[in-house]
Amino acid sequence: MRETIQDTYQNIARDAVVTARDYADGALFPRHDHQRGQFAYAASGVITVFTDDGNWVVPPQRGIWVPAQLPHSMQMRGPVTLHNTYIRKHAARRLGLPEQCQVLDVSPLLRQLLLKAIDVPPRYSIQGRDGHLMGLLLHEIADMPALSLNAPLPTDPRLARVCREFLAQPSLEVSIDEMALRAAMSRRTFTRHFRLHTGISYIEWRQQACLLAAIVQLGKGQPVTQVALALGYSSSSAFATVFKQLLGEVPSRYFVEP
Repeated sequence: MRETIQDTYQNIARDAVVTARDYADGALFPRHDHQRGQFAYAASGVITVFTDDGNWVVPPQRGIWVPAQLPHSMQMRGPVTLHNTYIRKHAARRLGLPEQCQVLDVSPLLRQLLLKAIDVPPRYSIQGRDGHLMGLLLHEIADMPALSLNAPLPTDPRLARVCREFLAQPSLEVSIDEMALRAAMSRRTFTRHFRLHTGISYIEWRQQACLLAAIVQLGKGQPVTQVALALGYSSSSAFATVFKQLLGEVPSRYFVEP
């Protein structure tokens, strides 16, 4: 279904409705929520999603699960073709979909199901071919492996503030001491509280945040070397090594359409 009027799908008595729409670079959905859960698949382009708990980056050909009634904002990084699957809450619970945002991989089968589902009318026959297609689509979404493409935000207001500042200008050159100074904490207090509120060290978080920024920039076509040096890596090869360790592919292969 080509999305024309926002949220017209919310009250349709079907477990899933799929929409598709093209967006320009920078298109922004300010903080909002949906009555249904949302599986947003980036058929092309990169998406970023922000919640009170952190930020997520969705590379091309991957998707993100956003639970129902979770306040979030979403922005397009470069031209984006977005396929949304809106899932009723009871169906999401039945399928065991998580209660927090999660970037998910997308299998070749799921990509084909999404393409087919775009043409399924909103009030499809549950017992017919369309109903079975949508049922398989839901099960395939629920079966997708999670990808670690987020930077959690601490609940401590001081830490959250400096982390948001970092995300606006990420760099490996921002040290623990500099972050502690920004947060008006001692180094020891900062490191202890950071791990307590995020579950990881600041160094791990910094690397993850820089990686997410790199995905956004690479997805918009910026050269690997330029991205690596801008984020504080010593060389493009050092950046490529870290990228592959965390994502399983070097940057030049990660954005190749399957």
